[in-house]
Amino acid sequence: MPSVLAWLSRRSLRFLHALGALLGWAAYLLSPSYRRRLAENARLAGVGAADRRAAVAEGGKLYTELPRLWLRPREQGISDPVRWQGADLIEAALAGGRGLVLLTPHLGTFEICAQAYAERFGQQQPITVLYRPARQPWLRELEETARARPALATAPASLAGVRQMMRALRKGETLGLLPDQVPPDGMGVWAPFFGQPAYTMTLAARLVLQTGSAWLLIWSERLPQGGGYTVHVQAPAEVLPARGAQDEEAWMAAAAGVINRAMEDLIQQKPAQYLWGYNRYKQPRRLETA
Repeated sequence: MPSVLAWLSRRSLRFLHALGALLGWAAYLLSPSYRRRLAENARLAGVGAADRRAAVAEGGKLYTELPRLWLRPREQGISDPVRWQGADLIEAALAGGRGLVLLTPHLGTFEICAQAYAERFGQQQPITVLYRPARQPWLRELEETARARPALATAPASLAGVRQMMRALRKGETLGLLPDQVPPDGMGVWAPFFGQPAYTMTLAARLVLQTGSAWLLIWSERLPQGGGYTVHVQAPAEVLPARGAQDEEAWMAAAAGVINRAMEDLIQQKPAQYLWGYNRYKQPRRLETA
């Protein structure tokens, strides 16, 4: 497998996207459970048939483009064009001297967001991203090596990772999280996501409110015909609720609702590039302490 990934990493983005589209459809046709989950999740969000079909191919492109992102030399920049929309929002947040939390859903090429940030803003303020380590040892080692780049660190989805992220924010650095990822048991609450209860992390809201950090929304659009990417940045439409007189459970549910609605807003901008096959409504796993 590593040799195959190395070969793929040297192919053009246009080739990888064409291959990914084929593999996406192969996975869709060969897996009834994946087919049902993608269709049901997209239906809950009101996604039309054309966007659902496009999402099958886009989901495959996500996986075939990863070797090109992960396996280039550590000091080498992103190989394909990256355009920015809303970069001034990040510049303004960094100028404020506080920590910054960037939230992105499983939309477009979400893997590139942290790398693009590190290349453009990393010298001013490094970024730490939260990730869930893969179960396979070889893939876990690859992820850790590929994602750790200049001005870009990683934190595992564990108590140790939470402490690492809190330290980074208190130093005025930047964090990147995927808040539509199902968190471990005890680190979230059930909140509506496209009208269906989904176990939703409270970590992002806690990090923002406990450190006084700014927060922004970010996602990367995959451009057609291997044309590269556009990184979109926008301010959230709602503010996170203060703790106030609410009890803990009510406050967490309100904060999770704000973040889920923010993710829905991003996804609705490009529903064909959301990973509808992701099992968003599953039961949470056990929390790792290491």
